[in-house]
Amino acid sequence: MSAGYALISQKAVDRLQAGHLWIYRSDVLACEASPGSIVSVKDKNGRIYGRAFYSSSSLITLRLITREDRNIDKEFWRQRIEQARQLRQQVVQNSEVFRLVNGEGDWMPSIVVDRYGDVLSIQTLSQGAEQVKPVLTELLIEMFQPKAIVERNDSKVRALEGLPQAISILHGSDPGEIVCRENGRPFYYQLLSGQKTGAFLDQRENRVWAATLAHGSALDCFCYSGSFAVHLAPVCEEVEAIDMSESAAALGRRNAALNGLSNVRFETENVFDRLKLYDHLKKRFDTIVLDPPAFAKNRSHVEAALRGYREINLRALRLLNPGGVLVTASCSQLIDETLFLNLLTQAASDARKKVQVLQKRTQGQDHPFLLSMPETFYLKCLFLRVLD
Repeated sequence: MSAGYALISQKAVDRLQAGHLWIYRSDVLACEASPGSIVSVKDKNGRIYGRAFYSSSSLITLRLITREDRNIDKEFWRQRIEQARQLRQQVVQNSEVFRLVNGEGDWMPSIVVDRYGDVLSIQTLSQGAEQVKPVLTELLIEMFQPKAIVERNDSKVRALEGLPQAISILHGSDPGEIVCRENGRPFYYQLLSGQKTGAFLDQRENRVWAATLAHGSALDCFCYSGSFAVHLAPVCEEVEAIDMSESAAALGRRNAALNGLSNVRFETENVFDRLKLYDHLKKRFDTIVLDPPAFAKNRSHVEAALRGYREINLRALRLLNPGGVLVTASCSQLIDETLFLNLLTQAASDARKKVQVLQKRTQGQDHPFLLSMPETFYLKCLFLRVLD
């Protein structure tokens, strides 16, 4: 499962030695390999720095798999998956849904595996990952005995790799809609049609923390299928959940009913418009959640994204009663923590609010990131309290 080599520049060597796993096309001096193969990574003196996935299409030409000069076989991938499983056994509690393999964060670049009870959902997001998909599927069947394995390779990222989009069943039969528990609460999941691999799992732990602080009248913005709203409802008097998608709101209503909740109302509208309306009406809340999609998909979107984040946070802060809590997040990797904190500071100033930071959190522990690779740290989630 290893063939060919890639010769890299000194700049790329320095990058690898600093702990990064990606080498860009401009730093590959020569390469003899077929698309998606696993290559030896060498400098001009012949020193080997490990093995990597090779991509013939992406700007990310090499994704380091190991720093060792070793054969990449089925047993190698078994060890990597087992390491990932052991971490989840330590950090995941009271949940049947979680991320089992988190790509680069688990030293399995461009490979994602999410678990939904006894069904697994996999993404292979590079040419190299696509090549090892059959081996990964075999191992997942052997190690976890899932009823089904769903392939959710409809991500736009695959286009950068010259790969087709695909949704299919790799093992077992179509699971249809299933019910699994997140933090002890049941939810419906549609693995062939839901967002990402079926749902947004990276906020799972943050939803628990939100429920420890939430109170009174709550507003859940960009609610999708209602995960935050369902967590907030037992501790709040009422919860209003808003999303642009009627299908998401419909699923949210069903999730609320599944949990026996009658104090959650789902509505379909543009969140920017609804926040603007409530600001004009001087409506007030005690708890607000802002969990928007990534506003900055690429660098050309950063300025517009910053304006969007500032606007929704400014209006949310204006809508909060004294003592109110704002749970605000950004999953835009290009908006780093410093930028996000700065825009929140500006929003608080413009809203003329005194704001305490109660917690700074990130993606759940089942979504580990690498200290040496800032691209793997993408989710910023702050818990703020308005003093007056």
